[in-house]
Amino acid sequence: MPEPLTAWILKAAWIGMLGGVVSGAVIGLFFHREDWMGGYNSFRRRLTRLGHISFFGLAFVNLAFAVTHHLITLTAPWAQWAGISFIIGAVSMPTCCFLTAWRKPFRHGFFIPVGGVLLGILFTLIGWPAQA
Repeated sequence: MPEPLTAWILKAAWIGMLGGVVSGAVIGLFFHREDWMGGYNSFRRRLTRLGHISFFGLAFVNLAFAVTHHLITLTAPWAQWAGISFIIGAVSMPTCCFLTAWRKPFRHGFFIPVGGVLLGILFTLIGWPAQA
């Protein structure tokens, strides 16, 4: 059985994968319409596609973090801070994308997911054990 942080992050990764599949299924119902959301190259449609794919991309980031932590056991408290940061990124990125597709001013919130992932990476590197 994996350590609790690893199990928590693995679950978050698989929930992200589920979010990617569900969002893809929902928006896929309308992709056949040329003019849907202003056409293929419209800002709204691009942000919607980005929100869908960000579920998968950040799920893989969380999966990579869980495997890394399981294999080398990052030091506390950095591992916990990294895990929280990656979860913040994984939740807020698709949220920002979909909200920005709806209303452009929400684009100002992208510092939250970007900052979450950036901090997750930094905390992972800081928490890397010296002997690994």
